[in-house]
Formats: sequence, structure tokens, C-alpha cells
Amino acid sequence: MRTERNLTRLDRVFARLDREPERPAHIDVPRMSRHRVALFAGTLAFYLAIVWAVVITSWLVRLDWQVMFFRPYQQWAGIHWFVDYYVVLGQRGPTAVMVAAWLGWRSWRQHTLRPLLTLGASLLLLNSTVGAAKLGMGRLGPHYATTIGANEMGLGGDIFPSGHTANAVVTWGILAYLASTPRARRWLSALSAVTSLGVGMATVYLGTHWLSDVLLGWAAGLLILLALPWCEPLIARAEVALFDLRDRWRARRGALAPVPAAPVGAPVMIKPRTVTAQDEAAARETVSGTGRAARTPAYHLAPVPHTTRGERTPIGSRRPPHADRIPRSAPTSTARPLTGN
Repeated sequence: MRTERNLTRLDRVFARLDREPERPAHIDVPRMSRHRVALFAGTLAFYLAIVWAVVITSWLVRLDWQVMFFRPYQQWAGIHWFVDYYVVLGQRGPTAVMVAAWLGWRSWRQHTLRPLLTLGASLLLLNSTVGAAKLGMGRLGPHYATTIGANEMGLGGDIFPSGHTANAVVTWGILAYLASTPRARRWLSALSAVTSLGVGMATVYLGTHWLSDVLLGWAAGLLILLALPWCEPLIARAEVALFDLRDRWRARRGALAPVPAAPVGAPVMIKPRTVTAQDEAAARETVSGTGRAARTPAYHLAPVPHTTRGERTPIGSRRPPHADRIPRSAPTSTARPLTGN
């Protein structure tokens, strides 16, 4: 009798993730080395310099206006259709779905939740930091500019820094960050850099962003990638917490599951007792002594089915014997005496 519990899809996924080893030995977790700290400090200085140059309306703002008046979408109108499709590589929704599908397969193969948790941490940092900078500086885009030569800051806009560019840097750069080998990390780093560079220039071509927006978006995305090793301990604790939550959920389901009934064994057949001559003699003596008919039990220590009166087989006669009674089947040898006159 089968009493195993049917596994759900979530149980099968976690059973796959439970297989040892949980993380391949050749995959190393990036650490915050001195080289990475130096790159982070340099990128942060570049980020602050771009913001300061726009705030004081420096030469960078004048370059923004010159590029806007050049109108690249009119100068090279033949590639407009291609740029419209290419800029999708910087949109948060489609790119997050594509990268999450790939990293989900990586998690399945490597038996760890780290790739998906790292993607989630990077997107959380991206939305919080870039979103706060957009709302804080409130710069208007080229299509909504009001004063020629102004920096258009603090007017309720949300285009500084470029969200498309920062998202392209983080989303495609996370593939290089999670690469298994140094060679794959170098190739994916170059590919993500070219992709994010093309997305940034595509927004400038379409006139949706200033050139300074793109520069700040590149810096913002690179800062997030460089800061990810600081998030690795938190990612590891989150992975352990998720597995602990899974174990408690399994234990709760097992406690609420009904206990399967024990299998019923095969019935034991009790053989009927054989009636012997001694049993028949004892039955006759009982009839002659008590005046009641006794019936030999057909089964020993086992209940018997109820039988009808016609199916009963009594042993011996039900009437008590009399000395002066002549059986009906016996022949009459003497005639009854006649009483004369």
C-alpha cells in the first residue's frame, strides 16, 4: 500500500536545490579588494563631478544644448527604426525578465539561490538610488526644456540620471559579475559595456535624454556593480533564511498531514472441527439426561453464520424416549387383546 506524499512543484525545486554541493567549488564570490575600492572611489568622484557641472551650468550644459539642436534623429533618419528596437535593451521590465530567466536556470544548475538573490539586490539598489536622484534633482528632458542654455534643474522632471543607461549597465553587467570563469567574466564585461553604451547613445539620438544624463547613468550603474561585494554577506544570510523558511513550511505541512491507516492483513480461515463418534455419543447422553437436544458445534472458537431452522441438523430425536412407546416404523408382532363379553 503506497503512503508517500505527492511532491508539489515547489518541493521539487527545493529538492533540486538541496543536492550537494550547493555551490560549485570553482565559483568564487567577488570580494571588495583594493582595486575595486579604488574603482568605486574614482567612479563616485566622476558621478559627483557630473552633478556639479550640471548644477553650475558649466560647459557640459552648453554641450547638452548643442547636441539637442543638432537633432540626430533628423540627421540620420534611416536608422530610426533600429534605434527604437535597440533602446528596449535598456528598459527595466523586458531586460529583467530575460536576465531573471537565465539566472533562474543558473540557480537550478548550480543548486543555489545566489544568482537570483544577487539580481534582486542589484535591482533594489538601482531603483532606490537612481530613483531618489531623479526625484531629488528634478531635471526636465530636452523635449520639455523651457529656457535655452539653462540646466533645467528642480523643475519636476525625472530624467537625470538616465534610467535606461543605468539599467542597461546593471542588468547586463550582472551577468559578468556572476560569471564562472575569468575568461567569461572578461568577455561578458566587454559585451555589457558595449550594450549599455549603445543604449545611452540611443536615448541621446531619440532626444529623450541630455548627454550629461547618459554620463551620469553610466556612473550610477557602475557604482552599483562595484558595490555588490558589500552585499554578499546579506545575500548569503537571505539564502539561509529562505531555506530555513522552506524547512519550517515542510514541517508544518507534515504535521497537518493525516496519518495513513495501517494496511489490513489477509483474513485467517478457521477450519471446521471434525465431528467424531465420541462427540455423537456425548450428545446422545446429554439428550437422555436433560431432555433437551444438543447440537454439536460446527466451528471451534469462531462465530458461525446464522442458519435457518430448515438447515439445522439435529443429532438424535428431540422427544425423550418412553419404554411403552412403539416406534411407527416398527412392525406389529402381536395383536391387541380383545375384551370379550
